[in-house]
Amino acid sequence: MRLSVLDLSPVGAGVTQAEAVRQTLEVAKAAERLGYDRFWVAEHHNIEGLASPAPEILIAALTQVTSTIRLGSGGVMLVNYSPLKVAEVFMELEALAPGRIDLGVGRALGADGRTGAALRSASSEAFPHYFALLNAWLLDASGKELIGPDHPAREIRAHPRGPSHPDLFMLCSSPDSADFAGRAGVGMVFAEFIARADGAPAVEAYRRAFTPSPFRQTPMAAIATIALAADTAAEALRLDAPRRASTLATALGRRQRFPVIPEAQAFLAEHADDPRLLDIEARSIAGDAGTVRRRLAEKAQASGADEIFVMASGPSLESRIRSLALIKPA
Repeated sequence: MRLSVLDLSPVGAGVTQAEAVRQTLEVAKAAERLGYDRFWVAEHHNIEGLASPAPEILIAALTQVTSTIRLGSGGVMLVNYSPLKVAEVFMELEALAPGRIDLGVGRALGADGRTGAALRSASSEAFPHYFALLNAWLLDASGKELIGPDHPAREIRAHPRGPSHPDLFMLCSSPDSADFAGRAGVGMVFAEFIARADGAPAVEAYRRAFTPSPFRQTPMAAIATIALAADTAAEALRLDAPRRASTLATALGRRQRFPVIPEAQAFLAEHADDPRLLDIEARSIAGDAGTVRRRLAEKAQASGADEIFVMASGPSLESRIRSLALIKPA
């Protein structure tokens, strides 16, 4: 089972958003030291508990503090940007760390509607057109498939040109979007923690639809999930309380953070009989190292995923790094 890390630059108790950004660099260095395959960073806007609006900036910084681990976006919300600019940014990153850059793109905004308007986002209906243009510019910039005279982007080049391009992935939250990724011939990562649904149907839809492309000759399907390991099961449940409480608050229609563990525990106790909490806890992967490793392996086997992305969960930098170390000892 290949293991990778997805980090959202969470803002813990007593931590500023600026500090949370710098903490992501420390988590990446730990992930490389522990032997994880990839380290991806996300894109979210106008969310107090996450300091991750610009994955391309973080990836550039990460190229300077790592040397072997693959680095990528999980993901760039493509309809927020010009496809040409995204191609240029990621070709520049590929020039900084050749052969180590992944470009994961999503079709959502990574924000609420008003924030999307402030970003000048296009609607999600524009995604297929944007995605096709992005494909063309990446392949042209790497010399794999030049843009011809009849293409809508003729005579427009993405720079810097180079001998390679980033590996391209699509972030998915439904079997339909996984089918799109398969037909496009790119990698697919199912965001199980967003969809709150099992990833197996999406992996199956992706593999069924997969068509070889200049990006990929064979399918690559991954599942991204949240997991937290600690030295004991009880400690893992304690550390996971803020995440479970926030998830339940969202399900109740409340945008509420619980950076302090006792407050999270009190909220969970207050709603102990809510059936939504039972579902959240059933989907949570939190426990001692052996339990978490076993459940991740079972998820990979049951879904047919080639790789599992573990969200670096925990209420502090230390707990996040400790969790990753227990899940995948160096």
